[in-house]
Amino acid sequence: MEEDIREAVLKYSDMLYKICIVILCDEQDAQDAVQDTFCRYMEKKPKFRDSEHEKAWLIKVATNISRDMIRFKMRHPKVAIEEIENSFAAPQQRETLRELLALPVKHKTVLYLHYVEGYCIKEIAGILEISEGAVKMRLRRGREQMKLLWEEE
Repeated sequence: MEEDIREAVLKYSDMLYKICIVILCDEQDAQDAVQDTFCRYMEKKPKFRDSEHEKAWLIKVATNISRDMIRFKMRHPKVAIEEIENSFAAPQQRETLRELLALPVKHKTVLYLHYVEGYCIKEIAGILEISEGAVKMRLRRGREQMKLLWEEE
């Protein structure tokens, strides 16, 4: 089966990429869609009558994944960083927000939940499904990183 996948990737990835780029109009999304298509190929391990059946299956899966990506983007529009920054009135808050956004996800998440949303450590641990010790460590490291950023200024 592994050899079948390797052959399919070599044979069809360029064609699938072109189809996905036409549907999605975005290189990264098209690459993701092709990758997801081959992941589904490996998961399902379908049996094909011939190479045309395999090709048709891959095209159908790639187009479905692409359409799902478009639907997801329509339901979950991105918000520009500038819009978020503009919701903070004071310039000092905008700079702090930029610095917070630059931190690793696990640190900025706990900092935001604790300092902005007002959750306690125990609540954050429950929300993120991590230990209270992990929350405390992430808060400490996040504060240290913010402090370093402020000292650089």
